[in-house]
Amino acid sequence: MADFGAPGSHDYRTVASREVFDGRIVRLRVDTLTMPGGGTAQREICGHDDAVAVIALDDADQITLVRQYRHAVGERLWELPAGLCDVEGEQPVETAQRELVEETGLEARFWEPVISIVPSPGFCTERVHVFLARELSEVDRPEAHHEEADMEVTRIPFTDAVDAVLDGRIVNGIAVAGILAARATLAGR
Repeated sequence: MADFGAPGSHDYRTVASREVFDGRIVRLRVDTLTMPGGGTAQREICGHDDAVAVIALDDADQITLVRQYRHAVGERLWELPAGLCDVEGEQPVETAQRELVEETGLEARFWEPVISIVPSPGFCTERVHVFLARELSEVDRPEAHHEEADMEVTRIPFTDAVDAVLDGRIVNGIAVAGILAARATLAGR
């Protein structure tokens, strides 16, 4: 079996960094790194806040999904309730709790970390923390803005969500990883 903790043989060092863009959601920079065998190479990096996603599972083993327009791909995608860790000092589980209320009007009594993923490590700094939320109750949902105002919220059997991942109806990478990891967690792994 692979030694997942073993370091590589080359120490990649950033010898220069140039900011290209600093926006509301992303920051772009070009880093110059040392390469194995000598020399340097440039890497374009998208700085992005960490994020959270929630597997909200009710007592009937139904998962809450949201369908949201994603302009980058020009599609409405089925996703987990999710959001950015963009409130100073807020822990990821607190962000998940806030986002669940904001997007679905649900609160949960029980919270468990399921998986943390790095969706696009080839160019992006974002890390996503996925939580399992159980013992749900309905609360008032704040007024939604922008794409969230057009967001569809639904509950489906968890097994149907797993099937939707496996047959390609759910393609959002965070939802795919979160749903499959939650399946393993719920099976006792």
